[in-house]
Amino acid sequence: MCETCGCPEAKNPTFGHAHHHPGTATITVGEDVLSKNNLYAEKNRALISSRGIFSINIISSPGSGKTTLLEALGHHFGQDMTVIEGDVQTTRDAERIIRSGSRAYQIQTNGACHLDAHAVGHAMDDLDLTGCRLLVIENVGNLVCPAGYDLGEHEKMAILSLPEGDDKVLKYPALFSRIQGLIINKIDLRDYLDFDMEKAINECRSLNRQFDVFKLSAKTHEGVSKLTDYLEQRMDSLKAS
Repeated sequence: MCETCGCPEAKNPTFGHAHHHPGTATITVGEDVLSKNNLYAEKNRALISSRGIFSINIISSPGSGKTTLLEALGHHFGQDMTVIEGDVQTTRDAERIIRSGSRAYQIQTNGACHLDAHAVGHAMDDLDLTGCRLLVIENVGNLVCPAGYDLGEHEKMAILSLPEGDDKVLKYPALFSRIQGLIINKIDLRDYLDFDMEKAINECRSLNRQFDVFKLSAKTHEGVSKLTDYLEQRMDSLKAS
């Protein structure tokens, strides 16, 4: 899949590696520009796996309810959960997570639109992960840039909220083709908004068949138990392995 436009260049003969995007230039390089990031990601994954910690990377638009959901998870998991927060500025989200009962570390990107594995590794160096079973990385609010960066997580999860509309999956295929979990949030608004959940799910399945679906409301906690049960199972499986 093309990282510039998301077109399925490997599958559709209409597109090829030489296809053109208006206003862009193609530069051939001898080394994958993400190779250094991927080395850091493997180091991060090896570290957390060796400590029996399961990790997820949550990606969504601003305002989708990421932090509200993590507050709900904080009330459930408490000190068993640690959150690495990515934001352009402020420590507000980390403060919210700490108040919910979990540990948190804030990364301020100062303008960068995504987290990278090197920054996440430094955050883990500064964190006390004793007793941690679940590490959650809340990425910068963005459906584009974070999609291509492996941070060392075990699974990527994307959040779609009902106010955003049900048309986002095929607009941002690079993300939705990579996720292991699709969270549809703010279902408490389903009677007021024209969001077709099955449409969003089916369009995601047209890109990716290997993901679980969680329909929930982080605000009312409806459906959150299905997600916490899933995370508990994944943590237990990692520990057993």
